[in-house]
Amino acid sequence: MSTPSSPPPGAAPAARRSLAPDLARGFMLLIIATVHVHMFRIAIGGGAGYSLDGPLDTAATAVIALFAENRGYPMFAALFGYGLAQIHRRRTAEGREWPWVRRLLRRRGRWLVAIGLAHAVLIFFGDIIAVYGLIALAFAGVMRWTDRRLLAHALAWGSAGTLAYSAVNTAMMSAGAEAAQVTSPLEDLAARVFMLPFFLPLLIVISVFPFMAGVWAARRRLLDEPGRNRALLVRLAAIGIPAAVLGGVPHMLANIEVWQPSAPAATAVFWLHMLVGYAGGFGYAALIALIALRLGDRRGPVVSALAATGKRSMTCYLLQSVAWLVLMPAYTLDLAADLGDAEAVGIGAAVWLATVILADLMRRAGDKQGPAEWFLRRMTYGRPEREKVATPA
Repeated sequence: MSTPSSPPPGAAPAARRSLAPDLARGFMLLIIATVHVHMFRIAIGGGAGYSLDGPLDTAATAVIALFAENRGYPMFAALFGYGLAQIHRRRTAEGREWPWVRRLLRRRGRWLVAIGLAHAVLIFFGDIIAVYGLIALAFAGVMRWTDRRLLAHALAWGSAGTLAYSAVNTAMMSAGAEAAQVTSPLEDLAARVFMLPFFLPLLIVISVFPFMAGVWAARRRLLDEPGRNRALLVRLAAIGIPAAVLGGVPHMLANIEVWQPSAPAATAVFWLHMLVGYAGGFGYAALIALIALRLGDRRGPVVSALAATGKRSMTCYLLQSVAWLVLMPAYTLDLAADLGDAEAVGIGAAVWLATVILADLMRRAGDKQGPAEWFLRRMTYGRPEREKVATPA
């Protein structure tokens, strides 16, 4: 087996990073923040549903259903697959053989699982980091699949996985009771541990399709070379985003209680909502890549801050969860009990903005890594070797 003499591997240097993936991650975190606080305040606060207290709340719930709910996680999962495929491509280009690269990808996956499980148990039950780690462990081999095999498996997971998730979601909603309010940290911890084995498989089955789509996109360098792929990106944005909005209308009508579908209809409506959500997530990523192409080498303060957030996306994602833990439960500041839908969306946007400011401060302070990214890189690649300085005899 060949052993390249290149420096120890690590993440791509900042000067070589493409703008589009980081910009997409930074924007995606806004979607995740608003959706999480809008939806999970119900689970955390024990509410019976959306407040819909007036036109502003109704409008907020409608906008979240059409443009954000189940639109952010497909983009995040696709970007994860894109990033993992980039690691595979870079290490292979260095001359590393497949068994070495596979071990690297799986080691990264194991540490993502460890970080995610700690996150889910200690802070927030809706973790996605462990989901991506498990996908990396189970599906590292797809990096060597043909395009045809990759897309066939992706479509199968996309259709069957979303249908299974939709059926379970409808059954849980029909079982329908009002969520019990969590009143103590130990009760909250017990609830998170209890939910974990049920929640993780559901998130995995709906994340494999966008993950594999991200691997396919990385092979074509859609986000790294948007100029070469402009025509495809335009089609993805022009078709994907409108499809997500139009396909989300039935779900939106149910959320704002204009329509009350039967259980079979609710399953079909939510399935459609999730399927077009994939199109919306991919469309958002394509639109951001086109924006990055238009920007070229220009980096204003807003773009730089958003890219800095995307570069530190795991740290910012974890900080959002800390914010929910501080703000929402009855045993902390107890905001969830009194929040309306529009207020929840506003708080989500404010928390996201705070993480953007923090990420930009880290960028300005010598482009420091986020602590989560630093830890994952250290655990994946090990301690960087110090340069050996020759001493005169």
